[in-house]
Amino acid sequence: MKLQVGRNELLSALSAVIGVVERRQTLPVLSNFLLELKDDELIVTGTDLEIELEARARVQNLAPGRATVPARKLFDICRGLPEGAEISLDVGSDKALLKSGRSRYSLSCLKAEEFPALGRVSEGKTLSLPRQQLRGLIERTQFAMAQQDVRYYLNGTLLEVDAKRVRAVATDGHRLALSEIEVETGVGEKLQVIVPRKAVLELQRLLDATEEPATVKIGASQIEVDLDVVRLTTKLIDGRFPDYERVVPESGDKKLQADRETVKRALARTAILSNEKFRGVRLTIEGSKLSLQTHNPEHEEAEEDLEVSYEGGPIEIGFNVNYLLDALGALNSEQFVMELKNADSSGLIHAADSLASKYVVMPMRL
Repeated sequence: MKLQVGRNELLSALSAVIGVVERRQTLPVLSNFLLELKDDELIVTGTDLEIELEARARVQNLAPGRATVPARKLFDICRGLPEGAEISLDVGSDKALLKSGRSRYSLSCLKAEEFPALGRVSEGKTLSLPRQQLRGLIERTQFAMAQQDVRYYLNGTLLEVDAKRVRAVATDGHRLALSEIEVETGVGEKLQVIVPRKAVLELQRLLDATEEPATVKIGASQIEVDLDVVRLTTKLIDGRFPDYERVVPESGDKKLQADRETVKRALARTAILSNEKFRGVRLTIEGSKLSLQTHNPEHEEAEEDLEVSYEGGPIEIGFNVNYLLDALGALNSEQFVMELKNADSSGLIHAADSLASKYVVMPMRL
């Protein structure tokens, strides 16, 4: 296999795929990229056996073929070359020779036949939606996913699709994030799949804020997202996601409305003196005053009073301050609403002018 390519073109493809290549691997070949040269296109593939990323780059094809090369080393070499440099890559049976200007690098290769492939989604439902909308769904929910929870079905995001709506839901058992968009999907019956955490974060990295379409193909055990020159394929989490609609509280009788940025900044300041382990903040609401209070084992305290709009009787309730900050950070409205029932019930946060995104936070005893 032999080719010539511009450094920027090759680096763009390698950058798209490198995120899925783990530094420590059970199989040596998983530390490599699979390179396939066809016509005037180089296909770069990386996988960790759960997720597969494939990117394409325009090249000058001097001799087609397939090979695997060390992923991190090739990426770092290309990144270190000057902007606009020309690269020549000549791959033999066990060595790859990379030349650029006066630079030469010899890399060890492994057989392409050893590289595992996830395979394409052959049968399933296909929908297309703007990348900006798919990226927004992920950004507004991904922070609530669990990390390495024994309840493996929480270590990802639920993607729910019906004829007129796409909804993303994530929860770690202490809070829940839900966001939806209205879009004609062409999907008849409702679909529910759980996309693994790593795949969700890779998608967030790859999606740009454009109206260009993302083609999503949902199969029985895999999901495939095609972004023209990049394609992500991932296994789905096989499990039953909790009945999240039961978790979302109905309208509370106590409603607070305030400026999102003002409250967010006040919470960030009071969080400085919160207990580093439990991160608790006490909210006391009465009349038009919201009081935020934190303290820590060093007997340090913080208190902030804010003017808000409030309907309902006085209430004192504790929350994890990070959960509140995450929810407020995900909203993009000027005003937000927090609905409460009592000190033992979850709080519901949403934009003042929309219910498209909802955030549920469980209370904590302080």
